[in-house]
Amino acid sequence: MAPRRPLVRHGRISKDHPIDAVIESPSRGVRTRSRNLASFCENYSFVSSVEPTCVEEALEDSDWIAAIQEELNNFTRNEVWVLEEPPQDKNIIGTKWVFYNKQDENGLVVRNKARLLAKGFAQHEGLDFGETFASVARLEAIRILLAYSLHHKIKLYQIDVKSIFLNGYINELVYVDQPPRFEDSRKPNHVYRLHKALYGLKQAPRAWYERLRDFLIM
Repeated sequence: MAPRRPLVRHGRISKDHPIDAVIESPSRGVRTRSRNLASFCENYSFVSSVEPTCVEEALEDSDWIAAIQEELNNFTRNEVWVLEEPPQDKNIIGTKWVFYNKQDENGLVVRNKARLLAKGFAQHEGLDFGETFASVARLEAIRILLAYSLHHKIKLYQIDVKSIFLNGYINELVYVDQPPRFEDSRKPNHVYRLHKALYGLKQAPRAWYERLRDFLIM
């Protein structure tokens, strides 16, 4: 039988640590596993990982309802449209909801995005629009920009302008149906006359380009 080791009594361990040994701000407190889990839940528990295929499925989930409300609030804040009586001699373009999840670099869902699209295939050339425009950057232009910035040691930053399509004005007179399942109860038969572009319209890429050009010049 091995002899027992003698008990060694250590002195009282102080709870205070030198400030220069603290890596993060002391005001943040101690972060344990439970705190990290709570932080994770705060960021990811209010988003849904399931993408609905129709607006009826989205209305059954409170997370997607909040995403839809955010999209409609953007329309109101940007003054995208105005509700009017349907004209007799104009083409009324339908609308539909599209739902998708935005992910971070680790593949985790960080945001539920609801987008209202106009059914641009229902537009008639010469009546609803005069020309189409594709806002596609040429690969040669991107290479020239990167080479120029590298030679002159210029830092390039990527920006994401939220709802930039909703900030581009259109010149044509375009009417769209009210969003499905979100019709005005007092004026259910009215339609929206657009002041600014809506996703899916033939005018949207041109309006986006003009708005982005003005934004860069500013």
